[in-house]
Amino acid sequence: MSKPVIAVVVPSYKVTSHVVETLGEIGDEVSYIFVIDDACPDGSGKLVQEKVSDKRVQVIFHEENQGVGGAMITGYKAALATDADIIVKLDGDGQMDPAQISDLITPIVNGRADYTKGDRLDSLTGLSQMPSIRLIGNAGLSLLTKISTGYWNITDPTNGFTAIHRDVLKALPLDMLSKRFFFESDILFRLSLYRAVVWDVPMQARYGTEKSNLSIIKTLWEFPWKHFKNFHKRLFYNYYLRDVSAASIELPLGFVLWWFGLIFGISSYNQSIATGVAATTGTVMISVVPLILGFQLLLAFVSHDVSVVPSRPKHKGDVSW
Repeated sequence: MSKPVIAVVVPSYKVTSHVVETLGEIGDEVSYIFVIDDACPDGSGKLVQEKVSDKRVQVIFHEENQGVGGAMITGYKAALATDADIIVKLDGDGQMDPAQISDLITPIVNGRADYTKGDRLDSLTGLSQMPSIRLIGNAGLSLLTKISTGYWNITDPTNGFTAIHRDVLKALPLDMLSKRFFFESDILFRLSLYRAVVWDVPMQARYGTEKSNLSIIKTLWEFPWKHFKNFHKRLFYNYYLRDVSAASIELPLGFVLWWFGLIFGISSYNQSIATGVAATTGTVMISVVPLILGFQLLLAFVSHDVSVVPSRPKHKGDVSW
């Protein structure tokens, strides 16, 4: 048993105010540090080359901006070319404390998880420190992510402080991952198809003068649709292509019954209003029974989906603290 070799990937775009200080806080437990200058207009990569003398740091430049996902894909590939056992994503804007890297990777080192991510919503202190707009957005995105990925046990899905075991990373189709801000949610979707174990690790975010490059309007427009597509891909793959269970029947049957009851009920109600004749007991039952039964079947499916959250790690690590 040996200690894990750790690599840190730092996507760098408009973080010149914090990136040098952030790199200086990374501890000796890390062996490799990859800074990905994603065609930064402020010259983050050149600044690092000029100000940082740490031999662990390697700067990789993108000629064109690819987004945080594109930067991470480049960084992941660079890390996989080394002997790193665990690859950590650390943003260069100073919001993430490098001293928490040890806590972040511990579940992976102990063989309990394949992928870990920070959770700023674990404590009331963390909630009070988070700006209101981010808190509201996180709550909505958490629900969408749970539905689309099947990881009902996680929160704070857009948290970019993550760690992954190299064996699991190698199994993911890196070039298929979203290259923009949907990256964190998309990698969770890919991990769910691989049946990897994902853990939340409580952390404290540091909010200062940094500015987020994420557009709230763009997020509200793009994220729900992408989650919708990933949800249906996951359903098809997990419940019909790879395996078939009672839940495979409960979902479509419950959906059809619920919508039939709803549409029939609305139609019958409108007809009663138009004619002035009250609906018969039989008509009401034809609407109510499918509604209730369909709802129960949908609840049964959700219950099953929650119960099958992956719990057995996929990687076969031989490292320890």
